[in-house]
Amino acid sequence: MSSHALATPPSRLDVAGDLLTLLRDTSTEPRPDVQLEALTLAVAADLPVLLWGEPGIGKTAALNQLAASLDLPLTTVIASVHEPSDFSGLPVVGDDPAEQGVPMAPPDWAVRLVRAGRGLLFLDELSTAPPAVQAALLRLVLERRIGALRLPPGVRIVAAANPRASAADGWELSPPLANRFVHLSWTHDPEVVVRGLGGTWPRATLPRLDPDRLTAAVEFARRAVCAFLTARPPLVHRLPSSETRRGGPWPSPRSWDMTLTLIAFATAAGSDRDVLSLLVRGTVGDGPGLELLASLDRLDLPDPELLLADPAGAELPQRGDLRQAVLDAVVAAVRARPERSRWDAAWALLAHAADTGAPDLVVVPATTLATLRREEWDVPPTIERLTSAVALSRRADHAAARVTAGR
Repeated sequence: MSSHALATPPSRLDVAGDLLTLLRDTSTEPRPDVQLEALTLAVAADLPVLLWGEPGIGKTAALNQLAASLDLPLTTVIASVHEPSDFSGLPVVGDDPAEQGVPMAPPDWAVRLVRAGRGLLFLDELSTAPPAVQAALLRLVLERRIGALRLPPGVRIVAAANPRASAADGWELSPPLANRFVHLSWTHDPEVVVRGLGGTWPRATLPRLDPDRLTAAVEFARRAVCAFLTARPPLVHRLPSSETRRGGPWPSPRSWDMTLTLIAFATAAGSDRDVLSLLVRGTVGDGPGLELLASLDRLDLPDPELLLADPAGAELPQRGDLRQAVLDAVVAAVRARPERSRWDAAWALLAHAADTGAPDLVVVPATTLATLRREEWDVPPTIERLTSAVALSRRADHAAARVTAGR
């Protein structure tokens, strides 16, 4: 009998397996990913992260890539299919509970994480977990404890949730649980999806912390958050009024502490503003986050007192909003300590600003500075140089208003 006759023809499943192998044979290419960079920094900072996104958007795939990039074993726990005792611990009655008490035994996945000493714990479907389970998760997320077991420092926690409208039997997150997470909205890039389906998926370059920038990064973060909250004390703690917004990021002392940490990490990594924006807004919310981001630009603005000491040699920012902030700060400094020499120096600085930039930026500070004049103070000659600029700006405003009214 010939060898050809003895050969076993491939089965239908073998052929199907060959086809599946070809479909899975894809390549990768480096591509910047703002979302993944923000996620990586938050994980590196040892802060719990919550990814919000529609079903099938790629949250699980991002976690798999992150775990592989960080060389961390991934443990996935579907929060909605567990009982509260699975996170708070199962009571185990010993020989003499009156003397020894009743210890709370942790689940097997927690024991495996402790034995490994490191890992990425992925709590999936968090928004479908009922309130009792969410309450049990509080201690796990904040204290890293499950029953009598404490997760080692090498374990990081990331959760994922679908918006309530697209979650099966979804619940809003309780405010105490929501305030323990860095919230990141996970979206897809159609170009990346199309290119990936064509056989080439992106490979994100993860950020690296610069050891030489650690001390400066911490100082910058502390100065940024403390200066902002000093100017905006009502934002130290503001619980949203609506139930939906309470289930997202909002400002509290806890979330401001997380924000400070994230600013330090983003600064040490040299991350751009888009990454920092995702992290800050995902921790304290859009409103306070955007205010803080705007204030970061003003941290390096020149000291008003130095400008008043040498108005002729002052170097003012070129960006209009920053220049306006500097001029307003100078006028505020004169108001705080009104003296003839300081008032004259402020007028000289406004004239310098009008000569080196847009004249309309001096209108508001000049008007305010004029109200600070005392009767015994003579009008400085510099004011005449600004009069035409102020008058021209006002005429332009009146003309614009008439055009608008005519329309």
